[in-house]
Amino acid sequence: MHPLAPGRKTPAGNCTDCREPGHTYRGCRCVTDGRWCHGFRAATLDFARIGQWWGANPGFGVGIACGPAGLVVVDVDAHARSLPDRDRLLPGIRIAETIDLTGLANGFHTLGVLAALRGATNPADDASTLRVRTPSGGLHVWYRTRGHRWQSSVGSAGGRALAWQVDVRAHGGYIVAPGTVTEAGAYEPLGRVREPAPLPDWLARELERTGHLPPAHVPAPRPVPPRARQAVLAAGGGRSAAGRALAALLAEVAACAAVPEGAGFTEKLNRAAYTAGGLVAAGQLADEDAERALAEAAAHARPGQERRYGAVIRGGLSAGRTRPLALGGANDLR
Repeated sequence: MHPLAPGRKTPAGNCTDCREPGHTYRGCRCVTDGRWCHGFRAATLDFARIGQWWGANPGFGVGIACGPAGLVVVDVDAHARSLPDRDRLLPGIRIAETIDLTGLANGFHTLGVLAALRGATNPADDASTLRVRTPSGGLHVWYRTRGHRWQSSVGSAGGRALAWQVDVRAHGGYIVAPGTVTEAGAYEPLGRVREPAPLPDWLARELERTGHLPPAHVPAPRPVPPRARQAVLAAGGGRSAAGRALAALLAEVAACAAVPEGAGFTEKLNRAAYTAGGLVAAGQLADEDAERALAEAAAHARPGQERRYGAVIRGGLSAGRTRPLALGGANDLR
């Protein structure tokens, strides 16, 4: 569990250090120092820490990190919105023009149609599992799962999606715990069941069909592009601890080329840029060589996205230059 801002459904704000440009959750000392940070990444089951956080901040709500908790939560919305194109109502399922969509208005309806097509119980009506009514009139249907790293999704505009106005909270996401009160109202459990039931087989198949599982086989990491490696060597750091550390981070950036999206590209590039900035500030790497090496690795991973990765490089380098980084050995990188 992790804290939510008082009266809100969003994580409690990070500390000042966590809001600095170039800062990421990797290596952040907040949690080890007894503070929350980075939303669901601060989730813990340490009762002492939980008592400390909520004891000092009784107004905090409660968020649950779905992935570590082994949860898949179907988040059904009931927003007043116009219907999208038919191919977005149930992604991957063709809805003929001859079918009358009158009365179809929200996620309760699309999820119900999907369940009916599969001859299954609509999760919104599944009294065997924990269901939580949201202040906006939506519903959270909680299921537990084992053995699969299900991924989250939001909406049905593109990428993985289960149904229009139906989100999936799993790895990479969190859910508001029942009993949490926000300015809009309380998250209230329905019925008598207070435990998540196992994820139904039919719903697991639908989640797999709609892209909620990561690739079964992740391609081997690609080597650092030759020109990026040459830039590191040109700085005289090819055999030094600094050179090895940066080369390892550049290799992680370059390896993102194997996955078009969802590979953590921005985070990995930011970390490499931050480290490079620290090496520049410590006099262990030339500024121009750092920029060239980062740009080469980024271009290899995401060709044609210069504006996107250029901003990440500039921000990471700028933040890193404020903290000189001196490495004494290959394992000194933090």
